[in-house]
Amino acid sequence: MSQENNPKKFETTTKVFEDVSSSAVASNEPSSYEEKKGNIKFKETWKNFADSFKEAERDEEDYSNLTDIEKIARKTANTQLQKSLGNIQLQMIAIGGSIGTGLFVGSGKALANGGPAALLIAWLLIGSMLFVTVHALGELSVKFPVSGSFVTFNTKFISPAWGFAMAWNYALQWLVAFPLELVAASITIDFWGAKVNHAVFIFVFWVLIVALNLFGVEGFGYGEVIFSAIKIITVIGFVFLGVILDFGGSPNHQGYIGGKFWVEPGSFSNGFKGVCTVFLTAAFSFSGTELCCLAACESANPSKSLPKATKQVFWRILLFYVISLTLVGLLVPYNDPRLFGSSKVDASASPFVIAIENAGIKGLPSVMNAVIMISVLSVGNSAIYACSRTLTALSASYAPAFMHLDYVDRKGRPLVSIAIASSFGLIAFISADPVRGHEAFIWMSSLSGLSCILTWMSACISHIRFRRALKVQNRSTDELPFKSQGGVIGSYYGAILNFLVLVANFWVAMFPIGSKPDPKKFFQDYLSIPFVLAFYFAYMIYKKDFRVFIKAKDIDIDSGAREDVEALIEEVHQQEQELRQKSWYIRIYRTWC
Repeated sequence: MSQENNPKKFETTTKVFEDVSSSAVASNEPSSYEEKKGNIKFKETWKNFADSFKEAERDEEDYSNLTDIEKIARKTANTQLQKSLGNIQLQMIAIGGSIGTGLFVGSGKALANGGPAALLIAWLLIGSMLFVTVHALGELSVKFPVSGSFVTFNTKFISPAWGFAMAWNYALQWLVAFPLELVAASITIDFWGAKVNHAVFIFVFWVLIVALNLFGVEGFGYGEVIFSAIKIITVIGFVFLGVILDFGGSPNHQGYIGGKFWVEPGSFSNGFKGVCTVFLTAAFSFSGTELCCLAACESANPSKSLPKATKQVFWRILLFYVISLTLVGLLVPYNDPRLFGSSKVDASASPFVIAIENAGIKGLPSVMNAVIMISVLSVGNSAIYACSRTLTALSASYAPAFMHLDYVDRKGRPLVSIAIASSFGLIAFISADPVRGHEAFIWMSSLSGLSCILTWMSACISHIRFRRALKVQNRSTDELPFKSQGGVIGSYYGAILNFLVLVANFWVAMFPIGSKPDPKKFFQDYLSIPFVLAFYFAYMIYKKDFRVFIKAKDIDIDSGAREDVEALIEEVHQQEQELRQKSWYIRIYRTWC
């Protein structure tokens, strides 16, 4: 009812306003009314802030007549997570998400173990595998934008037992990664000769990363935009600098370098075993590439932003890895003793830093160390996000109910899952004990050392099983809004190459380069495999479900799918027709970008 139709209410409101104003004038305090008004506004703001942490309202559904797999698909599709991740944010996560210490520092040890030729071979093959893997995930994620993405796909398209094992394996990978990255970030400070205890920096970095994730998916997204932009600018800058240095433009007048380090000391180091070792480093350097697909369910428009993000994987592999590492192999000989650093974040062991130091450029090594620190923090930021979303997806299937992992607040934040992931970061403080802490971290990282390889292999197998189910059930790929450019053949290639990486890791772990077989070293490198198998068989025995694969005719390819898929397909077809009318260079650009 309006104030005009309710004169009594209007008069009462006016009287209160006049009383407050007159009392302010009478007491010679003209600001008292503004103060009261400000207090009321502050209380309302605080109340809204406090209420935002309350659990979001859920749409009650009857799951009693559904199978376990259908129930998981329905629950992960109907999530309360906030869908506010923008197009730019998702693309920056895809472009810069995996650029980190594996490239900036790990490539140094890889260069020493394998040589510059092995460096290119390994990164090209692993990069091509990631290209088809991310495209396969993109196809599935656009069709099924569910919480947990590939964690859910394992259950849906392979088997519940494998889905259970891989879900907890992936969650553990990021649970362990967070404290490891906090310690690594604190170690980067040593490059500048700081005398402050590492625990101080661990606490500062922990607060920063947790705060970013408490802002919701937008906080994570904007944080990754900043982190990724810095990393991308650094790599592009190094590419230009590297070309200049190789052609003899260094300040200390090194002269023309060209490819002389490919001749002396040579293009390969440690033979075939050295190449296998580089494969492992290359694979680990791409860890986190799949995050853009994990974030699809929280994207404002995954049908448009995710295809663009997956296409840009090609350019990331070509520019940020292949070109930069080609220049590294030209500028730094593989027998440089500085390539073996004291830790995975030792900037002095970075081939990028070594190339700059060899050229006699002052100041830039400190800049590179700052970028390495930012890269480590970026991984920590991704760790909380990936772990919390995986745990939330687990609440629909395998997590105990008392953990309340399905708690999502009114701002779309999975608070309980974020709290668990954040609390694991406090384990970083055990690094205060330099001996026991170091040993503890080695075994912690061993639990998830091969997690990314298993995740990518499972993603490819999930895509193969999905396409197989379409064929067996007489369904067509025409119903897919986005199709993998590699198709089923690409997924077979990805799955086989990932399996070969596991075999190569087994061989190198059993017979390390330059040392005798060591059972302790073997289990540190390969512990994650028996860990996954233990979860796999435990589920089979507990649930009495011994299926290795769900039969293709029984795979549910409808639950969790987009409801507007037909309209989306029509829109895609229309865009394809419009694209055919464009110039050839525009068609090429749209195909790859």
